[in-house]
Amino acid sequence: MNWNLHRYLLAPVFALAGFFISAQAEPTRILAGGYISPESYPGMKLAWREEFRSKNLFDSNWLQETGTGRHGWGNNELQYYRPENLALQDGYLVITATSEAYEGSQYTSSRIVSRESRQFSAGRIDIRASLPGGQGMRPVLWMEGEAGAGIDLMEMIGGSGRENTVHGTLHWRQNGKRLYEGGSVTLPNDTFTGQFHVFSIIRDGSKIQWLADNQVYFQMDVSAPEFAAFNAPFSVGINLAIGGEGPGAPDSTTQFPQRLVIDYVRVFQKTQ
Repeated sequence: MNWNLHRYLLAPVFALAGFFISAQAEPTRILAGGYISPESYPGMKLAWREEFRSKNLFDSNWLQETGTGRHGWGNNELQYYRPENLALQDGYLVITATSEAYEGSQYTSSRIVSRESRQFSAGRIDIRASLPGGQGMRPVLWMEGEAGAGIDLMEMIGGSGRENTVHGTLHWRQNGKRLYEGGSVTLPNDTFTGQFHVFSIIRDGSKIQWLADNQVYFQMDVSAPEFAAFNAPFSVGINLAIGGEGPGAPDSTTQFPQRLVIDYVRVFQKTQ
């Protein structure tokens, strides 16, 4: 598998006044190298791009989701989502996970979802992200539709050496039951943390493909009637969960803060 990784470039990133991360937070350094996806694909047009360079993230594109959700957002997660853990810095979206007591939770993080005007059906979505690591970390790039339909575009389960693997999963309901099916890809000699990778899905009405750095690693046929919801528009979501089903709770090996850094979100749709 050719991951086509580019050279590393260390870029200082500082908390900016007027955004959400505290001015007392330690300055961070982001490995800005890694895979970069093309800005065009044959037979497709760029329908939306979010490069995180605006001054107000929530003016037209995104909604902030806060609190602990129902049953820990359905996964018994341990964090409290709040806006203070999110920042726009030097053209990046930065979500910071911290170990701190807040409103009954022992951890804080952040979660956003695209507005109704930024919902998309068939096409391709590329998200360039630098993932955190450590026991209890669970960064997720996801899509949400109707009738219980959901797509994990990328999920990483941190801890126990699992940072070398990412998962793509389809979630749906059938006859009152919650069902899911997915696949994963593992880097043989590296992890997905630190440097940037591009995580993608392609929907064409009959199948869904999951890609990492433009390499297909899982595909699912969705042409059957029970998958009709996956042809409808979906929102795009980004969050950094802590604990819960999958990773389990942080432990003494977990270093805080941890950060999920997003460079861009790009949506392509077929030309007529």
